[in-house]
Amino acid sequence: MSRETGRKVLQIEAKAIASLIPRLAESFDRALELLANCQGRVVVTGMGKSGIICRKIAATLSSTGTPSLFLHPAEAIHGDLGMLTSGDVVLALSNSGETEEIVKLLETIKRLGIPLISMLGDTDSTIARSSDLVLDVGVDQEACPFGLAPTASTTAALALGDALAIALCEKNGFRPDDFARLHPGGGLGKRLAKVGELMHRGDQIPKVSVEARMDEVIYEMSRKGLGITSVVEDDDRLLGVISDGDLRRLLQREREEVLSRTAGQCMTKHPVTISQDDLATSALYLMEQRKITSLMVTDASAKIIGVVHLHDLWGTEMF
Repeated sequence: MSRETGRKVLQIEAKAIASLIPRLAESFDRALELLANCQGRVVVTGMGKSGIICRKIAATLSSTGTPSLFLHPAEAIHGDLGMLTSGDVVLALSNSGETEEIVKLLETIKRLGIPLISMLGDTDSTIARSSDLVLDVGVDQEACPFGLAPTASTTAALALGDALAIALCEKNGFRPDDFARLHPGGGLGKRLAKVGELMHRGDQIPKVSVEARMDEVIYEMSRKGLGITSVVEDDDRLLGVISDGDLRRLLQREREEVLSRTAGQCMTKHPVTISQDDLATSALYLMEQRKITSLMVTDASAKIIGVVHLHDLWGTEMF
């Protein structure tokens, strides 16, 4: 019985979200325009369970490049109205459209000339009539068997809030690099790390000249322990690489004669490289595509500035 109840709840909430799709109209586009042109913060407000959804929407907006904060409407009318400033946009959530604490904010919002976007279950309500834009998030029924506990209605509001945030993120040209800047901590920050943060640099870079003998090459590869060495000109411009695999194949083919050759004769020319500003995920993708374990990091003039190894990516939680 409990499993059947769970299925029913999920069906009701899934239906509530699906019903929003045909209701996305011009008001959604206009809401995006207002939010994209906001010169201050997007101030999200709501009471009770709607307030919890507001906190999540504000957090999602902030993490995707739109400065946002949650304003508790009850606290607002008891001293926190100073959080509202000219240039803000208010996004209010209310299933009934008659939430008393939000209704008390309407006069201040209008006096400050702050645009009001509301997400409402009742589009013919006090809050709706005072709004610049109304987004309809009404549902046919709550998942609660008594029709009392906010369930489907809060799920629908959360989904529409996500739709606004992601559409706004796309509209503003928000990039993975921007996301990385706002998420420096935790597993997400690690996955968004840049190559320059992980690469070996300076004396850690395995490097030989194009004229170096192969015994010098083997010594450098062993000393630096990355299974590869770069082959460079005097100005550190990258000419090629020699890997453990290259060395094994050469020894199988030429045996002792290998040691009489130079790095320039044995190197793989035009190796795949990466920029220090690329994401670590891009480095991993290149390694997987080319079936290699190291990438040379070069600057705009093709000079080597680092090397990133597959082992360096293990701590980024991309695996």
